[in-house]
Amino acid sequence: MKSRNFLSTPESVVSAFVLLAILWGTSFVAIEAGLHYFPPLLFAGVRYAIAGAIVLGVAAVASGRTVPRGRDEWLGVAVAATFVIATYHGLLYVGELYISGAVAAVVVSLVPVLTAVFAALLLPNERLGAVEIGGFALGVLGVVVIADPTGGGAGSAAPLGVGLAFAGAVAFSLGAVLLRPLRTDLPIAALQGWAMVIGAGLLFVGAAALGESPAAIIWSDTAIASLAYLTLLSGALAFLIYFALLDAVGPAQLHLVGYVEPVVAAVGSWVFLGSLIEAEAIVGFVAILAGFLALERREIAAYVGFDVYHWSALTGRK
Repeated sequence: MKSRNFLSTPESVVSAFVLLAILWGTSFVAIEAGLHYFPPLLFAGVRYAIAGAIVLGVAAVASGRTVPRGRDEWLGVAVAATFVIATYHGLLYVGELYISGAVAAVVVSLVPVLTAVFAALLLPNERLGAVEIGGFALGVLGVVVIADPTGGGAGSAAPLGVGLAFAGAVAFSLGAVLLRPLRTDLPIAALQGWAMVIGAGLLFVGAAALGESPAAIIWSDTAIASLAYLTLLSGALAFLIYFALLDAVGPAQLHLVGYVEPVVAAVGSWVFLGSLIEAEAIVGFVAILAGFLALERREIAAYVGFDVYHWSALTGRK
């Protein structure tokens, strides 16, 4: 995709960033609404079967090559399908049976922190210093606060839902890191399209194993609206915007979208579902955000044009 053709100005990049945050932030609310009508794994599977077909079609038109070649490309598709699509979304959808979409969005905002940790553990030339370890600890503390193990928050089911969403975030982060050595010249849209389609198949297998049946789906206006929104807008369209932004600004800056999503999800939950996010989730989000800023401080400083090394020399801090 020639993303730079339509993301050629700072204003267009910011607009695309905001739109992506809105589409992905409201997806947590749409999932919460749709789970009243769909079994969770079937819901996720149908969403990504359709979205994957659309993304593959766009990839075929935009790049001309959609079929992976060789071991590394197919292995990359398998990793993305297993971890990023099937495991992450399966756990997230089941988790949202017990917690609100807004709370799930806060937990998932830990993904950039977990990704940095897995990269340091699994990839050469990556390491964690004392500040990075502290950032990771802050992020985990944020999740613990949201889970509220003392039972004073959203109820006894909340820790289970938070735990499932957290496990989904772990799967997504691990998959993202495992993909890095496998990147080839296969267009990213083709990679993600195949991952969606195969991941959907894995979700259908999981749904069958858990006894989920299409007969359990209640086809209502809300059900159709939530599925259409998740498939067409926060699915296919949002991923295409994501690919364009990834090419335009790179992954380090694009990670910041994960910290706008919980805000969008909280507003969406209030507007559409009448639910307010609790204090524990707000405190947890602040801790997770602080952890991310600690881990990515140099990349963020470089992006905004701040010379962190010069500041360290002036202040004696590192």
